[in-house]
Amino acid sequence: MEKFRQTLKVKKERAILVAAILSRSKGADDLSELTALAESAGAVVVDRFQQKIRTINPSTYIGKGKASQLAGRVKKYEADVIIFDNDLSPAQIRDLEEILDTKVLDRSELILDIFATRAKTKQAKLQVELAQLEYTYPRLTRMWSHLDTVAGVGGATAAGAVGGIGTRGPGEQQLEIDRRLVNKRISELKRDLSGIDKRKLREIQGRHGLFKICLVGYTNAGKSTLLNTLTDAGAFVEDRLFATLDTRTRKWSPSKGVEVLLSDTVGFVRKLPHQLVASFKATLEEAVNADLLVHVIDVSSDDALGQMESVKTVLKEIDCGRKPTLLALNKIDAIKDVSQLETIETVYPDAVSISAKSGLGLDALSEKITECYEGSELVLRVSSHQSNGKVQSFLRAHGRIINEQYGDSSVIIDVRMGQNQLPELKRLGPDTLEIVQH
Repeated sequence: MEKFRQTLKVKKERAILVAAILSRSKGADDLSELTALAESAGAVVVDRFQQKIRTINPSTYIGKGKASQLAGRVKKYEADVIIFDNDLSPAQIRDLEEILDTKVLDRSELILDIFATRAKTKQAKLQVELAQLEYTYPRLTRMWSHLDTVAGVGGATAAGAVGGIGTRGPGEQQLEIDRRLVNKRISELKRDLSGIDKRKLREIQGRHGLFKICLVGYTNAGKSTLLNTLTDAGAFVEDRLFATLDTRTRKWSPSKGVEVLLSDTVGFVRKLPHQLVASFKATLEEAVNADLLVHVIDVSSDDALGQMESVKTVLKEIDCGRKPTLLALNKIDAIKDVSQLETIETVYPDAVSISAKSGLGLDALSEKITECYEGSELVLRVSSHQSNGKVQSFLRAHGRIINEQYGDSSVIIDVRMGQNQLPELKRLGPDTLEIVQH
């Protein structure tokens, strides 16, 4: 097993994709997503192998007979790596590699590898490394001969002084050394990320008074493109999965007198490894603390509805399943099957059809977001001292004036405005504020 795993990277390798589907499962995976993931990792897909199974084989997952058939395909296509669309146990990977005589990766390991190549900032790199090590730790079977490198230690440094008094010498198994290295590095990463997370959370929570919108969606749905088009954020954009892992937040004015904070998040996929969801907790806090989620959907994808459900699943995992959400049906200028768009628009009549790239439909999106920002309308009677210009300016910018009455030193204004503006109006200190009509 060790001979196949000198590195975790999958680059320019010939890959065979495998999907083992339990016969009681509903539907079947066409391996399109795994194909996109493998290609994003740099692999060349040379074959696809799907198999319905009644039960999971504890040794080889797909059964030894099917594994032998797969071995024949490995020789035929000169494959360098087999990638399963399932999560495998360490024992299953080991037994499969012995039968297939080539490297075997499972879905989670592939996604973690892609995240590792995409991480650019210190926070993203620490998050990915933590996720990789937490995935690796329970799977240690002496296959990680390079683990001292993965754990980030050096032989001559204090961190690299493996063991210590009473632990050195031939009596200790390499596996125990590896586990201790991983545990130590995990602790270091959690400590470093804890400091970053606390600063990030303070930053997010310190944005009270501003309406917060978070773009969520399947990877490569066009979230970063939408952020760039609306705010000139300059976020990195490329037609590939997980092009960016970092959150960007920018101020945006969807309509006159309205200012909100718009944030991008890491993209989701089906069965996103829970280690990644946990390690990217602070990044996903943008969604948790948002007042509104804009779920960006690539309606040009053949699996748009499936991708929508995958995003909903992850949102439920981070307790965002019931948060107010606006659907943005993106890439309408790249649709091949118009009937799919019509179906989604029928099921979700409040969704907005857009093209983030060309700008088509963005005015309608801005109007919808302004409606969400304002909330249901109220008629208010606000009294303040004439010297309190902040109250009067706010009412004129965010509402529609119905009537004004001026006294010796005070002004009474009747105004129609959204109920979501009440907290900010109250902070400006009017003398009295009365709701005249809901």
